[in-house]
Amino acid sequence: MSSDVRIVKVGGSLYDLPDLGARLTAWLREYDAARVVLVPGGGAAADVIRAYDRAHHLGEEASHWFALRMLQINAHFLARLLPQARVITSPRANAPLGILDMFAFAKEDENQPDHLPHTWDVTSDSLAVRAATVAGARELVLLKSIDWEGSDWPAAARAGVVDAHFPQALLRAPDLRVRWINLRTWQPSRAS
Repeated sequence: MSSDVRIVKVGGSLYDLPDLGARLTAWLREYDAARVVLVPGGGAAADVIRAYDRAHHLGEEASHWFALRMLQINAHFLARLLPQARVITSPRANAPLGILDMFAFAKEDENQPDHLPHTWDVTSDSLAVRAATVAGARELVLLKSIDWEGSDWPAAARAGVVDAHFPQALLRAPDLRVRWINLRTWQPSRAS
């Protein structure tokens, strides 16, 4: 496992930012990491699956895999905004800037006894923790659309700013440092 990789979850709530590609590029330029793996959030695409599940009672198992397919689409969306990145299927891939195909990653991870449960309590937040755990990453950065202070992750889950499983997922990664950045309000440093 390599500890030089950093996992960065790009929240789906950011996808409507007209300057998302430029904003991400500027943020990544300031982020000092040899290797970065971006984990796409679900956003509106995952909400479509939630609506289908409510209307058609698809069930959590089927909805889990459909939502992961939407994350796969979002990975390619982010790759379109970040031409310097490439879509990868494992957080261990040796790419300076990779965007994780969450469907492919989850399919492979199914073979592991500690894979994530298939429920709506698990979203891309917990998936990012899982990717960090598998990669041996030392840091997970959550790029979101809102502010959050501190590291009381059970409180964050109760407030709905991370998924319900997130605090539990972090228990399997006790050395993982988690940082939170509101990318909507983030400003590049003057030196950039």
